[in-house]
Amino acid sequence: MADEQLKREAHEFVERIWEEAVKDIETLVAIRSVEDMEHAEPGKPYGPAPYEALQTAVDIAARMGMDAHNCDGHIGYADIAGASPKQIAMIGHTDIVPEGSGWTYDPFKVTRKDGYLIGRGVLDDKGPTVLALYAARFFAEKAEAEGTPNPYTIRVIIGNNEETEMRDVDWYLENFEQPEFLFTPDADFPLICGEKGGYSAYIESGRISDVIVDFDGGTVGNAVAGEATAVVRADAASLPAAERIDVEPAGEGLAKLTAHGIGCHASTPEGSINAIGLIVEYLLANDLCSEAERRFLEFEHLVFASYDGSTLGIKSEDQRLGALTCIGGTMRTKDGQFVQTIDSRYPESITGEQITATVGALAEKYGAKLTCDLDMVPSYQSPDSAPIQTLVDTYNEFTGRNEQAYCIGGGTYARHFKCSGAFGPNDPLDPMPEWVGAEHSADEGFSEAQFKRALEIYIVSLGRLMKLGF
Repeated sequence: MADEQLKREAHEFVERIWEEAVKDIETLVAIRSVEDMEHAEPGKPYGPAPYEALQTAVDIAARMGMDAHNCDGHIGYADIAGASPKQIAMIGHTDIVPEGSGWTYDPFKVTRKDGYLIGRGVLDDKGPTVLALYAARFFAEKAEAEGTPNPYTIRVIIGNNEETEMRDVDWYLENFEQPEFLFTPDADFPLICGEKGGYSAYIESGRISDVIVDFDGGTVGNAVAGEATAVVRADAASLPAAERIDVEPAGEGLAKLTAHGIGCHASTPEGSINAIGLIVEYLLANDLCSEAERRFLEFEHLVFASYDGSTLGIKSEDQRLGALTCIGGTMRTKDGQFVQTIDSRYPESITGEQITATVGALAEKYGAKLTCDLDMVPSYQSPDSAPIQTLVDTYNEFTGRNEQAYCIGGGTYARHFKCSGAFGPNDPLDPMPEWVGAEHSADEGFSEAQFKRALEIYIVSLGRLMKLGF
């Protein structure tokens, strides 16, 4: 099939199926598929709602005529068999982060407004997962119409635990062979070929809760907290006003502080304002803490005083992956202790072990203990490889641009595979209006026009990948 014919047929296909695709996105967004380990059970390893979303996506694939499987709740996949069993694959995910606060629209009902779809998971990653299924469907219809199988088998892997620990893909790689090439539609265009290391840990104070009755900040560890609250033993009327902090009575002798920050993904903290840090500074400035609490809050000050790790002693940068970032994600009181999570994205010039040693030693000076619970090493693929260049060239052809593959601080499924990239559908060169939220944010949404263009790019890219030798 000549490229011009493929592009024309891809466009016609996208226009024909688009309303059906939107309905499938709506169906998935309606499921609040946040990890729920409290209710996990055999066959539903991440909880009942993530299982429901996974099975729904598998059902969508089966409806399209794909050979679709739910792997005991761990992960799913759907195949279009080709002349060769070698696979060209795509992987998306149906789990989501919690909705958080600040929504204008119902997070679990897709709102169509001015050419945009709004809802939790629309962009990350239920909408793009639906695109991957329809891209595969295009080639299923093509093979059936022409009576000739595609050169390679197309597999769509349906993830279900991407937002937390990616145990789904660990399970997958223990049970299935690697595809020859894979891309994940869970990122930005033009294409991501390298990812910083992903590090997370939690820091526990001693049993010190006294003046601070309760502290509750952030929703997930891999995002800058947009909102945080603290209840303290104080007269609310006597506390001073502060920018971005509301003060109100919370019962006899108690005051509630609510901080309003600017949240964002942990990998891109520039321009954010961490609501936890706002409360920490307010408590310190107004002596709303016991001596033991102050000791921990002074350590907290170091966590929030920088996002490059400099105040924690872990600042680092290299030429290929760039600079380290480090943010405080969530803060809770638990059994009279404070528990703070941190999230770092680090380059090849430092290791997770070095981060643990340095920050752990610093925490001990303030009577706290650090425990690392995730350390994913950095990954990098050559931007000059044939499949990666094929995808980048296709994107540039559709947009009239001359962009290159690049590296990020975020972590995607691509880092787990031998030959892979993270490929759209978001395009930083075509920004959303201010009323449309980004992934992990309130009013998360995406442009229908950009979705449709991305699907055409995926179809044409797959067609060109079919011509490569693997």
